[in-house]
Amino acid sequence: MKTAKTAKTAKTANLGVLFAIELGALVAVGYWGFTRDVATPSAWLLGIGGPVVLAVVWGLCGSPKARYKVRGAGRVAFEVVWFGAGVAALVLAGAYDWALVLALVCVVSKTLAVVWHQ
Repeated sequence: MKTAKTAKTAKTANLGVLFAIELGALVAVGYWGFTRDVATPSAWLLGIGGPVVLAVVWGLCGSPKARYKVRGAGRVAFEVVWFGAGVAALVLAGAYDWALVLALVCVVSKTLAVVWHQ
């Protein structure tokens, strides 16, 4: 009984982590945009526009209520590119440690989500 409750708690926690890494990718792209060595209006455009574009793509293809659901290998490729954009943004912004953390948390959490059918 205790094992089942622990597993349920872990699965629930992983759902929270999945949501957190989605937000983390958006924040990473925004951070990249705001840290560019460009004129202030351009930095604002990149810092706000980048996450907006990423969020729209997620809403259309990646969210549970997506209009254009991606499944199977296409879903895997979509998520690698989408979360990879967050990791790449951190690398390009010079935040190498945070990029590594985001990448590792994505891999572990997404693996658990597949194993647990989340």
